[in-house]
Amino acid sequence: MPTSKLLVRAAAVLGLALTVATFAAPSFAQDPQPATPASIDPAAPSSDATAPADAATGETAGASIVGTPAEADAPPPAAGEPPADTRALDETVQGLKKDVVDLNKELFVLEEELLFPANTQVAVFISMDIGEFFALDSLSLKIDNKEVANYLYTPREAEALLKGGVHRVYLGNLKVGEHQLVAFFSGKGPNERDYKRGANLKFEKGVGAKYLELKITDRQRKAQPEFAIKDWE
Repeated sequence: MPTSKLLVRAAAVLGLALTVATFAAPSFAQDPQPATPASIDPAAPSSDATAPADAATGETAGASIVGTPAEADAPPPAAGEPPADTRALDETVQGLKKDVVDLNKELFVLEEELLFPANTQVAVFISMDIGEFFALDSLSLKIDNKEVANYLYTPREAEALLKGGVHRVYLGNLKVGEHQLVAFFSGKGPNERDYKRGANLKFEKGVGAKYLELKITDRQRKAQPEFAIKDWE
């Protein structure tokens, strides 16, 4: 082969090689390169990292959404029924009221023990049995010619006496010795007429409390009321 033709062929091959190299270079530049650690920024959010974050957000949102229907499903308080906190406050107030009542009773007993010691105490009660011939309106008491009590009864109180109730009319102090009690009863007698009657009793006050009872009964044979004073030793 002549040298000239060989040179031409070599030039052609070289040109072809250059052409191939020129077109092949971009494809080589686009070949994936191994990622280096410097190219990954851990602080920068990646598209892959965003997806889990969104998923987590979705779970959180789902949790909040799940809790909302639970509260919505709670039964509403019944109409007219107070809330739980109001009921607790009401129970506390009722408990305090009961404590006040109990304390008041204890103070009342203590006051009576201080003002009316057992060794000087005298108490007068009144009771009624049947009451067919007498309706009590008022009562007056005298001890040793000294007026110690006056009481005007309401229809409700008189009815309570007829049902077996007992009323303490007087509570006081007397020294040891002999005393006299006089009671005056006023009201309506037989045939709805005004009726007034008295009763008296001499009694001995010893060491200790003294209890006296004014008792109103019906005397069926005479169709008249009967008044008596009983000494309870």
